[in-house]
Amino acid sequence: MLRLDHLVVAGETLEEAVAHAEASLGLPMQNGGKHARFGTHNRVAGLDRGHYLEAIAIDPGAPPPEAPRWFGFDTFRGPARLAAWVCRVPDLDAAVARLPMAGCPVEMSRGRLEWRMAVPEDGALPFDGVFPALIEWRSPVPPGTSLSSTGLAIDRLEVAHPEAAELSRLLTPLFDEQVVLFRPETVPALRAALSSDGRARILQ
Repeated sequence: MLRLDHLVVAGETLEEAVAHAEASLGLPMQNGGKHARFGTHNRVAGLDRGHYLEAIAIDPGAPPPEAPRWFGFDTFRGPARLAAWVCRVPDLDAAVARLPMAGCPVEMSRGRLEWRMAVPEDGALPFDGVFPALIEWRSPVPPGTSLSSTGLAIDRLEVAHPEAAELSRLLTPLFDEQVVLFRPETVPALRAALSSDGRARILQ
């Protein structure tokens, strides 16, 4: 039911988010686009196994959105970092019925891309932001498939939280791949281990 779709690096500016992603992983980010509904813009990079990386920030040229921004951007502060992870689902309504804390379905589109995303009413993901955002792609070829791979593959995503056991109880039975690990730690955080040609890289 859940499959890791992409990782999200957030920054106070897009330049900071892109710089952090490129410095951590040694890859170039490609042009992305704007999300008028939430007042953000992004750049992207393809990864192996149908995954991709997104660098995202508030778009300073966009008017303030009518609703809270997704990924908790209204209160985002500090250095750029791996701030979220997104899971692909075949049926968003069914997924939200199973995981109502994920938020309400929102229709999105940009160019040839169409998708539905579960966004909490206040814009902030549950469990201090380390709960996954849920996405249902309506486009026949989503970014994880259409973007040229940089050769990097996600080997492991560690989700650290004081309530890691509860997160694991909610989510682990729904995964069809064993990439995500839940670790009980005092400070909520995300850490991803990626590799290319035997070289390991850490994104956090």
